[in-house]
Amino acid sequence: MTETQLDLFGGSTHPRRILVFDLETQKSFAEVGGRENLKDLKVSVAVTQEIPSRVFQTYFEWDLARLVDNLFAVDLVVGFNTKRFDYTVLSAYTDRDLASLPSLDMLEEIERSVGFRVKLDALAAASLGKRKSADGLAALAWFKEGKLEQIAAYCRDDVAITADLYLFGKEKGYVLFPDRFGKIRECRVTW
Repeated sequence: MTETQLDLFGGSTHPRRILVFDLETQKSFAEVGGRENLKDLKVSVAVTQEIPSRVFQTYFEWDLARLVDNLFAVDLVVGFNTKRFDYTVLSAYTDRDLASLPSLDMLEEIERSVGFRVKLDALAAASLGKRKSADGLAALAWFKEGKLEQIAAYCRDDVAITADLYLFGKEKGYVLFPDRFGKIRECRVTW
């Protein structure tokens, strides 16, 4: 993929509009009766970052219609486990078909290539030398404490790491990951 697309009418190019996306939930799987009830998890905070400008936008539960509009307004949505998780959780707030979004789910691509799921934190540590600032369980506790801004900061950090990993893979043609024995290996990517 390139940062530009061919204009079918005039032959000129225009920059691709890319949004990196992540969300955090209000509830855990245990609170909603298991993974089959993803729509019941409810969104606490969602964050996007535009590429190449790197501008963040934060969305709270009352503002998710704007998020959905913004996702449908871009050429590509990039995320990590977006197709199986984030889109399903977000689908409780819209009638629009989120599965029809032009999407790059990096977890899906990497899992298909290496044969198992690799955590974002492991990919970021191996490829970028960065670690996540917290985890989803901390975000759930913060929600119960009413700390939405703390959740937003954590979600922004995850989106920044996801964007950096996307750009790393785009530039180099691979990302690094620890295999099941802890050895760092290359996973070829074509995004």
